[in-house]
Amino acid sequence: EGAINHGGSQFEGMMRYDARIAVEEALKEKGLYIGKEPNKMRLGLCSRSGDILEPMITPQWYVNCSGMAKRSTDAVRNGELKIVPADHEKTWFQWLDNIRDWCVSRQLWWGHQIPAWFATKKGERGVVKTDMKCNDRWVVARSEEDAYVKAEKLLGCGRDEIVLERDADVLDTWFSSGLFPFSVMGWPDHTDDLKAFYPTSLLETGLDILFFWVARMVMMGLQLTDKLPFHTVYLHAMVGSFCAC
Repeated sequence: EGAINHGGSQFEGMMRYDARIAVEEALKEKGLYIGKEPNKMRLGLCSRSGDILEPMITPQWYVNCSGMAKRSTDAVRNGELKIVPADHEKTWFQWLDNIRDWCVSRQLWWGHQIPAWFATKKGERGVVKTDMKCNDRWVVARSEEDAYVKAEKLLGCGRDEIVLERDADVLDTWFSSGLFPFSVMGWPDHTDDLKAFYPTSLLETGLDILFFWVARMVMMGLQLTDKLPFHTVYLHAMVGSFCAC
């Protein structure tokens, strides 16, 4: 929220920009102020709003990818999935054999909102969604209706006593993109389109997104549909520019 926390003494509760001025004035009153001078630095700005980007440590959502990655590497090793040219198999194995947990939450206004709700009882105090000790209060569901059902079981009370707050974070773009081969066919419903067009046969794309997109489609296809989304990945040549534009 940008306000000074309980460790800020008399400045507690002040917004950070106001607090900077107040701290300077307090130093002057105590005779401790020496002066200020320009200091060159890199300052991150939002490309859309122009606001200053200030990092803030907050809890994030992660996906354990070890099982999905293992199935994806096995598919290439046993020949179910072919990567053309085959030289790029080493890139596939380098990424997936050394997979790490995937942070899938993003603090943006655009994207697929994370389907998770924080459940509390009306009037309940001391239960805060940013407190890791309260992680058991999160319910993941396909809809708010489903979230209420799960929250009723979790809290052991009726719906009229429950307060649900959906996480404002959205999913990583590559997570949403990884669902593409089957989500556009009506998944999770077993539609006629899904039966007719999934899985497909060939994916043709650039080598630069072999892990970022292709591997995610394969991992999520195997995990959520138990099928490879395609059996061949054809990586076309890339045309580069000395100015990277």
